[in-house]
Amino acid sequence: MFIKKILFSIILYCALVKTALSAESGGMPQLDPEFWFSQIFWLVFTFGLLFLILSKFILPNISSNLENRKSQILENIEKAEEQRQESEDKIKEFDKIIYESKVQAKNILNEAKKKISEDINNKKKLLEDEINSEIKAVENEINELRKRSPETINQIAISTSSDLLKQLIGADVNQSNISAIVEDLSKKEKGKYYGV
Repeated sequence: MFIKKILFSIILYCALVKTALSAESGGMPQLDPEFWFSQIFWLVFTFGLLFLILSKFILPNISSNLENRKSQILENIEKAEEQRQESEDKIKEFDKIIYESKVQAKNILNEAKKKISEDINNKKKLLEDEINSEIKAVENEINELRKRSPETINQIAISTSSDLLKQLIGADVNQSNISAIVEDLSKKEKGKYYGV
C-alpha cells in the first residue's frame, strides 16, 4: 500500500515536470522553474501584506462591530426581560386592583341593600304603627258614635213624633209621654240594632 503511494507520487511528479518543461517551450513562464523563486516571493509578500492589512485594520473593525452587536443584543434582551417582568407585575397589580374593586363594590352593594332593607322595615313599621293608631282612633269614634247614637236617635224620634202628632192632631202633645214610649221601644229594639 505504502509502495503504491510512493509510486503514484513519483509518477505524478514526473508528469508535472514533463508538463512544466513542455510549457516552457510552449511559452508559459509561470511554469518555468527559473521564475518560481520570484513568484513565491511575490506570493508571500502579497499574502503577508494582505494579512497585515486585514489583521490591523479590517478585522479589528469587524470584531469590534461584532462585539458591539453582541453587547447591544444582550442589552436588548435584558431590557426586554425587564420590560416583560414589569408588564407581568403591572398585570398582577391590575388584577389585584380589579379584585379589590370588585370586593369593595360587593361590600358597598351589600351595605346599600342592608340599609335599604332597614329603611323599608323602619318605614313599614312606622306605617303599620300609623295605620294601627288610625284604626284605633276610628274604632274609638265608632264606639263613641254607637254609645251616643241611641240618645240622638231617641231625640230625633221624639221631636219627629211630636211634630207628626201635632200635624195630625193639630194640638201639642206632652213630650214626656212621647219620650217614655220612644225609650220603651228603643229598649226593646236595642239588641236588634246595636248588637247589645
